[in-house]
Amino acid sequence: MKSKDLEIFDLSNKVAVVTGASKGIGAAVAHLLASQGAKTVVSSRNLIDVESVAQKIRTEGKEAIGIACNAGNPEQCENLITQTIMHFGGIDILINNAATNPVYGPVLECNAQLFDKLMNVNVRGPFELAKLAHTSMKSRGGGSIINISSIEGMTPHQGLGIYSVSKAALNMLTKVLAKEWGSDGIRVNAIAPGIIKTKFSKALWDNPQTTESFMQQISLGRIGSPEEIAYMVLFLVSEASAYCTGSVFTADGGLTI
Repeated sequence: MKSKDLEIFDLSNKVAVVTGASKGIGAAVAHLLASQGAKTVVSSRNLIDVESVAQKIRTEGKEAIGIACNAGNPEQCENLITQTIMHFGGIDILINNAATNPVYGPVLECNAQLFDKLMNVNVRGPFELAKLAHTSMKSRGGGSIINISSIEGMTPHQGLGIYSVSKAALNMLTKVLAKEWGSDGIRVNAIAPGIIKTKFSKALWDNPQTTESFMQQISLGRIGSPEEIAYMVLFLVSEASAYCTGSVFTADGGLTI
């Protein structure tokens, strides 16, 4: 591929917001988008953590700031988008990566409080942030929203029932927004990772028995990395995927085949 062909992945003059970006997939995405020229807002609940990621990006000669935000808090979501627009002048890319799973076990063990916490972060957060970003994206000629979902939103596994429900809802939210906002030039897609080596999924890949069981089902025979998801994000926010919207892209090494 010629170097000129790779210009399609150039994000210069774009403004990107990445939630859940203090570590794992979010941090990998923030670094990659910044490396391609995007002015990047690193967001997560802890300001010290996000500022640490943003500072590392700045030391690499790229532009980034950290803004604390609990994706399950509508007021903090509003502040995140407001501060982004005030600092960078607008928003072109939104990566809804923040997620939580405070309960592991059967549905009968999930009480109303845990249910609400899970839904607020995993579904309402992306919903609120997307709506808040819409006006700016439309005024700038369009934008790209990526929701980081999960294969759990397609096929539930034992102990992850309500988490699966939340990701299934996120997949449908992706399709609804894509359908309604296409005429505004806003593309909305989702990525459904399988088992990725992050702290969030450590219970799945750090247990020898669990790992062995999954390895027998993964066609590629290995756990994925945050960087591999980040490259999918780059494709979906760039002009390389200009005709893609409303899709849920699976990245699971063949686990769900």
